[in-house]
Amino acid sequence: MQSLTLAIVDKNSFSRSGIRQMLAQQSRLPLNSIVETDPGEDGRDVVRLIEEASPEVVLLDIDYPSLSSLDLGRKITRHFPGTRLIILSSNPDENDEELFEVIRTGAVAYLMSRKCTSEELVDTIEKALAGKYPINDMVNTRPAVARRVLRQFQDMAAMGKPIEHVTAPLTAKEVQVLTLIAEGNSNKQIARLLGISEQTIKNHVSAILRKINANDRAHAVFIAVRDGLISSQPGREGQTN
Repeated sequence: MQSLTLAIVDKNSFSRSGIRQMLAQQSRLPLNSIVETDPGEDGRDVVRLIEEASPEVVLLDIDYPSLSSLDLGRKITRHFPGTRLIILSSNPDENDEELFEVIRTGAVAYLMSRKCTSEELVDTIEKALAGKYPINDMVNTRPAVARRVLRQFQDMAAMGKPIEHVTAPLTAKEVQVLTLIAEGNSNKQIARLLGISEQTIKNHVSAILRKINANDRAHAVFIAVRDGLISSQPGREGQTN
């Protein structure tokens, strides 16, 4: 792994110093430099810092409970698509609404800073640098978030809204399969519910991932939210057609 530059964006100077010290003490990441800044009122200093330092990874605290840095996170991912954004939250509890909003920023990972160990932070940075999306794992364990995301994705498909970054439109059956997946059903269960073969379900799943350009099922959810394919308004969770 080549030496890398990492940026820490947090309004709390003590938090920035703590993260810097934590990273300085580890030996797995070949850090070239660590830069840090306060997010400021409009994020201009952050944008300037990224332009000058070109960090491969940005650690951004979202200022819980105000979540004031979410817009800055979206600005970073839009203006610097090659930079891997990792969101940090001091929220003491897991929160589906917060996770949903973090996904919409385009962040590749989301960590609870009060519970995050140095090993977990380093592991997450390594995965991000390898092109992975650790945030997918959180979606996989939070079915309510997946149902909310995919339900709204289904609503958009039903209304005929254009979906960018999709090589071909999803069929009604593919949207139905995707929704059932989000509700925690296995291929075998979906086949029984829809009255078709398990192999046909596997074919639908493969087609869905190909059309959405996703690596896996959770990544499909990530892409839909990141690219604004769904709204941030609550969906009708738990409903089925």
